[in-house]
Amino acid sequence: MAVLWSAAPSAILFLTVLLLKLHPIWPVAVGLDPRASLLVKPGSPFKIALFADLHFGENAWSDWGPSHDVSSVNVMSTLLDDEKPDFVVYLGDVLTANNFAVENASLYWDQALSPTKSRGIPFASVFGNHDDAPFEWPLEWFSAPGIPPVRCPAESSGDCSFRGTHRLQLMKNEIGQNALSHSFEGPQDLWPSVSNYVLQISPTDNPQSPIAFLYFLDSGGGSYPEVISNAQSEWFKTRSLEINPDSRVPELIFWHIPSKAYEKVAPGGGVPQPCVGSINDDKVASQEAETGIMDILASRPSVKAVFVGHNHGNDWCCPDNKLWLCYARHTGYGGYGTREKGARIIEINQQPFSIKSWIRMENHEIHSEVDLSS
Repeated sequence: MAVLWSAAPSAILFLTVLLLKLHPIWPVAVGLDPRASLLVKPGSPFKIALFADLHFGENAWSDWGPSHDVSSVNVMSTLLDDEKPDFVVYLGDVLTANNFAVENASLYWDQALSPTKSRGIPFASVFGNHDDAPFEWPLEWFSAPGIPPVRCPAESSGDCSFRGTHRLQLMKNEIGQNALSHSFEGPQDLWPSVSNYVLQISPTDNPQSPIAFLYFLDSGGGSYPEVISNAQSEWFKTRSLEINPDSRVPELIFWHIPSKAYEKVAPGGGVPQPCVGSINDDKVASQEAETGIMDILASRPSVKAVFVGHNHGNDWCCPDNKLWLCYARHTGYGGYGTREKGARIIEINQQPFSIKSWIRMENHEIHSEVDLSS
């Protein structure tokens, strides 16, 4: 009996280590904040709606600017009611900060979030190049008849400062004022980029076993250059190896401005196979530099797709070897372009596993269905 008793602790330790390797306790092992966990019922699909390029606050001194914001709220409401997603991603350029005078841009940010919040749907956001861009004084304001009456939102107490709100403060406000927000400021050593973080999707009956990881990266613009820095690339590399060392769990990537890899796969005209989409009207307006992120993504078989906005005239997905490079769909009535509005939808199915995507339009139509699993 003495021999058996002395051996038991070693056996228990061995079994414990073995179980942790087979079923790692992710939130403990990698220090994930509880807000970084998204739960889904076992066997149920997890649906994500991407709202891109809403451009709230554009031409706030005019009649058409505020009316476009109302129209953007209406299109989001329609899309949410049609698709009933489990999660919403605000994919950058939520605001046109260079076009409005109020200091607290969170007033417009909150308006953009309102359709999602009112339906109790959790959400996350990344920044685009317009979200904290400095105010651009219209040249016509300096000729007759001069500066028009500036309409400040009532909540601003009449403060039209033209100073804007930095992306860090926008993110602090979103997180601090919204229990449904799953956004994070990101590591301080990556600033001035802010929205760099990872979320984990897991079944409710086994939250220790992730179904997918969602990575969000700040592609810059506005208050600093349009680039995903080398530091951000290295952060992704380190973080992904920590929480998904064997690339067993699929990974999806979200940022706003397309990388230069999009230029390489962009169709020459129309949207021919193997690309899938309905519009290809814009030349790819890519980031100012490539600092390594695409090489890192390409080296990980677990990375299935990258999703961007920025070019309002594109909604295609094109393969780059085994990695899909996808645009969202211009959702907002703000920003350039008069095309019909919509949103890219992503659906992650558990059994059998698949990642599918399509475009849902404001007129209720669906098109451009694509399987991103392979």
